[in-house]
Amino acid sequence: MDVAEDLDLSHVRRDIGEVMAQANTGRRQGMAGFDAEYTDIVDYIIRCTHKIWEEKAIGLIYTHYAHNTPVHLTDAEYYGRDQVVENTVRTLAAFPDLRLFGDEVVWSGNDLDGFHSSHRVTWSGRHLGHGVYGPPTGARVQRREIAHCVVQRNRIVEEWIAHDETALIRQLGLDEAALARTLAQAEADTGFGPPTASHGEVPRLSGQLHPPVELNGDPRDPEMLPQFVYQLIWNARMLNQLTVCYAPQAVVWVPGNRRLEGPSELCAYILQLLAAFPDGAMQPQHAMWNGDETQGYTVAVRWTFQGTHTGPGVYGPPSGQRVRVLGISHFYVRNGQIEREYMVWNEFALLKQLFRPN
Repeated sequence: MDVAEDLDLSHVRRDIGEVMAQANTGRRQGMAGFDAEYTDIVDYIIRCTHKIWEEKAIGLIYTHYAHNTPVHLTDAEYYGRDQVVENTVRTLAAFPDLRLFGDEVVWSGNDLDGFHSSHRVTWSGRHLGHGVYGPPTGARVQRREIAHCVVQRNRIVEEWIAHDETALIRQLGLDEAALARTLAQAEADTGFGPPTASHGEVPRLSGQLHPPVELNGDPRDPEMLPQFVYQLIWNARMLNQLTVCYAPQAVVWVPGNRRLEGPSELCAYILQLLAAFPDGAMQPQHAMWNGDETQGYTVAVRWTFQGTHTGPGVYGPPSGQRVRVLGISHFYVRNGQIEREYMVWNEFALLKQLFRPN
């Protein structure tokens, strides 16, 4: 578990104009090797994202990404900053008025060992150009996206991206299941996309020891929170612990811009996923948090979900396909319970895995 330095960087929600006006106003934390304009790691993330995407200073990718940066998504693995430039141009060609509203940056680390940042944005624009989803529709779309970056000396050296592609596709007026089937076939024909064989074994295969059905520790401790949520609730199926970890009025956002209210609706959502993937297992990959007991905590967790589609339900008849998705969640914790969660993962990429020809 990574914990940020004891430093107030709670300015992420300010107006972007105020953020940009602080360029070159001095360091608020150690930033050895970073351009002089950046005051701290949150400023770096917000400022360079705005300049690249909204001001269209796409070439800054060459000075803000390492030449060999790997970028991980559920349905693709990219390598190198030239690929980052290409993907950025392609996206902006389809959504030229795109705006990325910074909702939160959770961070840890320092300028000597490197920073981790988890940047949640609301992605908003109009479909005015040609792109992967066809000719322009003029539709205005919004989706959530979280990018987890490792940053060293002004350069992003590794990145994981989770986004709500289902929300975007529905707002374009497209049928996500039909589109997923078409693209899955096209990717199989061209060899694009991660092959099923690369997913590895599901951690819950029969014959293995069962997950622990109780944990030592305090769920109010942000360091223990991922263990309680993923190992106890998701993996051990102890759904009764939802009312321990989540406040009665908790709001959870899940793919498709769907809003769940309270532990009971979240319980129904988890049950639907586990019914479709009976061996499904969550694996937390990285966690970090900011805040304190008085003000509350913001916890960012990067995770993967693996399972085999052997059950009926929300994704149709069982296909027998093994799936693996990358997700990132942001939790807002106050008074020892989760009050909000933004669970961001690419449900459309999961559909493509279900429809991928063997």
